[in-house]
Amino acid sequence: MFNGLFSKKVKVYKHVFFDLDRTLWDFDQNMTDALRDIFFDFKLDTIFPDIKTFIASFTKNNDYLWEKYRLGELKKDVLRYKRFDITLRDYGVNEPLMAKKIGEEYLRITPLKTALVPNVREVLEYLKPKYKLHIITNGFDEVQFPKLEKCHIAHYFDKVVTSETSGYHKPCPEAFGYSLSSVNAKKEESIMIGDDLEIDIIGAKKFGIDQIYFNYHNAPHKAKPTHEIHTLLEIMKIL
Repeated sequence: MFNGLFSKKVKVYKHVFFDLDRTLWDFDQNMTDALRDIFFDFKLDTIFPDIKTFIASFTKNNDYLWEKYRLGELKKDVLRYKRFDITLRDYGVNEPLMAKKIGEEYLRITPLKTALVPNVREVLEYLKPKYKLHIITNGFDEVQFPKLEKCHIAHYFDKVVTSETSGYHKPCPEAFGYSLSSVNAKKEESIMIGDDLEIDIIGAKKFGIDQIYFNYHNAPHKAKPTHEIHTLLEIMKIL
């Protein structure tokens, strides 16, 4: 008569929160395509030995400065051009005005790139009738919103919260708190899906919501996310 009395309660989600870059929007492919355009439009072959060198140098500097921006050590307006300024200086070119022009062009053309991670549309079509879908992203408003529009996936989401909107960057708990509050979501009804173990998954875990770690590179780790997947299609087995 006591069978099932102590069985584990099945979690019922109502709100699914996605990261954007590298989870839905193929950041690496789109960044490469944008940088390729810039390399040829600005004739950077006269500065760098080849396009791979330019992209590698920019990626290193961009990652470094984005981390400083996320930690509040760098202003947005400085980040926008400084990543190119440092990249040019790496190869002996001290042209701040040129760096600013390149930075402006990069922000203009990057959101126009439309490569998505495989199976994004199929998964969103599956989830949309069942859940409220939202995005929590660290990024600039003028870049993140056009990405969704140009890729024709904006209509799947009820709410998109950028770090610029909330004033907080993941993995700060305030970033998740602001996002949940903005849609009246309870922690126990919410789950976060993202590719960045520290920023998306551990951040969400510390805040107190379940997580799906999109580990598409099958990277080794010691974290214990609620779920772990290697392709987006696996979401359909969980939700």
